[in-house]
Amino acid sequence: MQQPIASSRYEPMTLERLAVLLTDIDDPMRWRLIAEFLEEYHWEPAEVRGALLATEPAGTGDEHWDVLLAALAEHLAAQDGHAAPDWADQRELRQFWFPFNTRSARADAVVHAPAAFRRRGVFVAAQELKVA
Repeated sequence: MQQPIASSRYEPMTLERLAVLLTDIDDPMRWRLIAEFLEEYHWEPAEVRGALLATEPAGTGDEHWDVLLAALAEHLAAQDGHAAPDWADQRELRQFWFPFNTRSARADAVVHAPAAFRRRGVFVAAQELKVA
């Protein structure tokens, strides 16, 4: 007797799931996962997107990335005309962080970091958050 093939239904990645995936990996892989999340997020209908941000993600083991996720949640919610999830308001850095730490990247980030990132001390230029 043949076993039925389990059907798998596509579900877009949530920030909660992204945080789990960001744990214990190197930064280049983290950026690839963030790019994947952003790609999936933007393909979803606007009325579904808020649910992808709503649940507070567990810590990644690195405060910088935890705060970046909060900034990302606020930034994406604002693009859709919504307030940030409540959990995001409690995350901020005490010292500025420049994920791309070259002289030109720092200058670009100071000028072009989205407000949700700047106010939390995460300086990443908006074009770094664009997915091709």
